[in-house]
Amino acid sequence: MICISVCKPCMARGIAGPRKSRCSEAKHSQCQDLFTSLARLDRIQTGSCNPADMSQEWNDSFRQPTRHRPREQSVMSRHRPTFKPSRLTQSVLAALLVMPFAAAHAQTSPESLGTVQAGAQGGNGQTAAEREKAKQESAPHQAPTQGSLKAGQPQSIINQHYIENTQAATANYSDIVSIAPSVVDIEPNGPGLGNSKGLSIRGFQDGQYNLTWDGIPVGDSNDFTHHSAEYFMPQDIGQIIVDRGPGNASTIGYATFGGTISLLTKEPLDKPQTTLYGSFGSFGTALLGAEFDTGVMKNYGDMRAFIDYRQLKSDGYLSGASTQRKNLFIKAEKPVGDNSLLTFVSMVNRNSGGNAAIVGATSAPYVSVSKYPYTSTLPGQIQKFGPNYGLSSNPLSQAYTGYNYDDFQTDFEYLGLKTSVGDVQIDNKLYTYAYYHSGWNGLDPNGGGCDYGQVNCLNPDGTFPAGADTPNGTINGANNIPGQHMYLNYRNWGDLLRMHQTFGPGTLHYGVWLNYQTYHRYNSEIDFSDNQAWNASGTYPNGISKAVDRLINGTFTTAQPYIQYDWNLTSQLQLRGGLKYAWFQRHDNAPVEQKSKKPLDYTQTWSKVLPAVELHYAIAPNWSAYAQVAKGYLAPNENLFYIPNPQTGASAVEPEQTTNYQVGTTWRSKALTLSGDLYNIDFTNLVQSRTVAGQKYFYNAGGVKYRGAEMEATYYIGSGISLYGNAAYNQAKQDSDGLQLAGVPKTTGAAGVIYNRGAWYASLIAKYIGSNYGDIGVDGNGNPAGIYQIPSSTILNAAVNYTVQDASFLPHGTKIGLQLFNLTNNTKINSLAGYTGGNVPLFYTNAGRSFMVNFSVPFQ
Repeated sequence: MICISVCKPCMARGIAGPRKSRCSEAKHSQCQDLFTSLARLDRIQTGSCNPADMSQEWNDSFRQPTRHRPREQSVMSRHRPTFKPSRLTQSVLAALLVMPFAAAHAQTSPESLGTVQAGAQGGNGQTAAEREKAKQESAPHQAPTQGSLKAGQPQSIINQHYIENTQAATANYSDIVSIAPSVVDIEPNGPGLGNSKGLSIRGFQDGQYNLTWDGIPVGDSNDFTHHSAEYFMPQDIGQIIVDRGPGNASTIGYATFGGTISLLTKEPLDKPQTTLYGSFGSFGTALLGAEFDTGVMKNYGDMRAFIDYRQLKSDGYLSGASTQRKNLFIKAEKPVGDNSLLTFVSMVNRNSGGNAAIVGATSAPYVSVSKYPYTSTLPGQIQKFGPNYGLSSNPLSQAYTGYNYDDFQTDFEYLGLKTSVGDVQIDNKLYTYAYYHSGWNGLDPNGGGCDYGQVNCLNPDGTFPAGADTPNGTINGANNIPGQHMYLNYRNWGDLLRMHQTFGPGTLHYGVWLNYQTYHRYNSEIDFSDNQAWNASGTYPNGISKAVDRLINGTFTTAQPYIQYDWNLTSQLQLRGGLKYAWFQRHDNAPVEQKSKKPLDYTQTWSKVLPAVELHYAIAPNWSAYAQVAKGYLAPNENLFYIPNPQTGASAVEPEQTTNYQVGTTWRSKALTLSGDLYNIDFTNLVQSRTVAGQKYFYNAGGVKYRGAEMEATYYIGSGISLYGNAAYNQAKQDSDGLQLAGVPKTTGAAGVIYNRGAWYASLIAKYIGSNYGDIGVDGNGNPAGIYQIPSSTILNAAVNYTVQDASFLPHGTKIGLQLFNLTNNTKINSLAGYTGGNVPLFYTNAGRSFMVNFSVPFQ
């Protein structure tokens, strides 16, 4: 091992390497001498050659390759192995030494790059095959999920290596994160073939946790839920981080209440390449796509970019749940000057079909009106038509596929700048994103009185609970088919500014998130048999047809400044404390407000100061522990406005909040990744409503106590074989009655084996979800009790991939794979989907066994 002292200001440039303007002449001369001699050195360790530092770098070097890693660190994360005969050559060599290890911590805050290790992990003496072999023989590289050595709360990191080798080419982020501890996902139509019907973290449902794209928070206008099938596709995702907690003061978003799912887009390649890829398989599924990478373009200021386009068509697992999707993604990065990086991202998506209209199906023994004893002897639609029953092919049914259809158009763009002004590091993103959804549906799909609820008829045949059916008939004809038409359109404009600087014995972080959203919501009653004519007579006083259920134009404005100080108490112990001020204002200007059916022009403002404290201890270079106390919040739902006089209800309501107490530890070495944590969460200010003299009032009452433990581990045995497992215990008891929350299993887990050696990758991974109850009702004595028991389920998935190592008939890097989902064909019910108009429960099932054959062919 040869140790060399290096000019740290030069090395820290990262993106541009050593610059004379940043170093003294003497120091810069030393750097020049060093880089001149690099070609003669087989292995190099710069700095002090501290064995502990070497161990840390060894462990971190097994993280995913920079090519697929999103940029979440700083502008110095630029890895550029493409060499040009220019004055940037020395800069490139410096970046090569520093970047493999800087990028290994892309999900956390920047750290000193004063010492790096090259050689065994990518020095001049190693071939690409040797570097790949070193990565394959490590637990951090193979781990489906793993904790962070720097995080101050429970966190699972899912890297590109796992995504591209185990997930369907059609997968959504909800499919990908379902492997993580305490995460439950409901995908009844097959992987990526529709929006998730229920993605939860520790029992917190969609709308109660954050979702960010490259750090930018996103969410629906009315309830902050998300649409997993309407934005990014897996080919453009570089990493996903699941934070199981509200985060620290710098964690911003609509609902830090229950955690954060962070999607980070991958980076462009450094060399020009065109990749053709596709996937074909069950349910008539076909996907074709192409990606073009420009590589580093010296004539355009070292800019690099890629454009990715694909089309997807599928009939879906459920009957009538088809999907047609087109998606375009563009990302470009350009260095500006010595210390700045511009990033541009744009995504456009179009998705249509019947998949979003799926409402679930009835199932024995619960084909009964939702009241005690909640059961009957009638068979359900699942028993009569199969577990894949979704929509009907009968035009007499309100569940007919021709009446249930949705069209989604979305886009997402941002312009990012990472730079420094003096000692202040700046990361700013100016962005916009939009969601346009038009939908049509039968009035009460699967709630008819004939053919086991499939057909809406005037004279029930006894196969559906008596009096609970919704017959056909409109104002235009007794046999006409009633339905609904809706749209939800919104656009966001915002800016996310983050800054940090060294201040005293630590680092000061500060910034602000600003977001302004306009939204338009509409729903009306129509007649499918009469060219979608109004299905109501008369008008409101303002002249709008009474067929209109809602017509709302509104705005939602958010501002969240924060400040946080990371105090280095010792070289190993860091105290992180800060405050975030959450301010949000909703304004509805509604000619027809939902439910109340009255005009409304009303504004309400809420605000809250949210503190967070973390203690992080680096026990050893590859072992850390943490403790956290933090407040989370959930911005108020728009339903607070759905009353004639919101001032009597909404103004008195505080946002729902959590107080989180968490402790945990993470270990990472070449052979083992291991994380574990304990948590205690008090959920307060549960929003409920009561009606007094015909007037609805909202108020804060009670809450939920969340308690649990989680762990995840990957162990590399050797000879390419790794073992993976995670387990979680999640208790979520209501304060009011001590019952476990509906839809929250107490236990979840995963286990699997992974083989990755040379050209081959194979995995066999099972996910277990414990039993739970679909809803809360009453027992025979009238006491609160869980109803509609959902059985436990284990879903077993497998994947085999082969990558061409030597170019012959096929180009080097060509990949062919086979993925098998739900090998045991487990089609049990897995969740309560909702209720029919007559209050009969509907359920989702696990999607049946399926396969996908994948290929990708790169051309350089």
